[in-house]
Amino acid sequence: MATWSKPSLIAAVIFLLVSLLSSASVANGGRSGGRRLVRSYDEPCKEMRLYLHDILYDYSNSTSNSTSAAATKPTALSAAVSNPGFFFGRMVVFNDPGLYLYDGKVVFDAWFAFTVVFNSTAHHGTLNLMGADPNTEMRDISVVGGTGDFFMSRGVATLRTDAFEGFTYFRLQMDIKLYECYV
Repeated sequence: MATWSKPSLIAAVIFLLVSLLSSASVANGGRSGGRRLVRSYDEPCKEMRLYLHDILYDYSNSTSNSTSAAATKPTALSAAVSNPGFFFGRMVVFNDPGLYLYDGKVVFDAWFAFTVVFNSTAHHGTLNLMGADPNTEMRDISVVGGTGDFFMSRGVATLRTDAFEGFTYFRLQMDIKLYECYV
């Protein structure tokens, strides 16, 4: 039986470790560490413009064309304190998927939480957005995460009401700027 000297044993262990690490790198497509974080506070790493439209079912329109429905009625506080038509406490669920709730007692304000789902040749994954939606011409909500191509993305979505038809229909233009991207 052959015996190994201490220097030749150390050389064999180093050779084995280098071989294992290089084969792991090849199995990973030559990339070391997988995804790489790109972060900038000045310039976005990704920009896109999307449109969100919502048709609220209100018993007078078609259920096949509706994209959302009220899940709760306005609260008793709404009827007692709020101006008529502000719907304080009402929650609406929509199929983008997400929800918004009316949280203003004396002004028309809402709070959004929704997920944008991408399933195209250009992008796969999701972006999660949430934040206050005051009744102003332009408003910002936070991009708080994502999956797939948008893994753990962070950024800002600037919303602008593009179309509005009474209480049952609106369309939002969303200019999304991501400042943290994994590539």
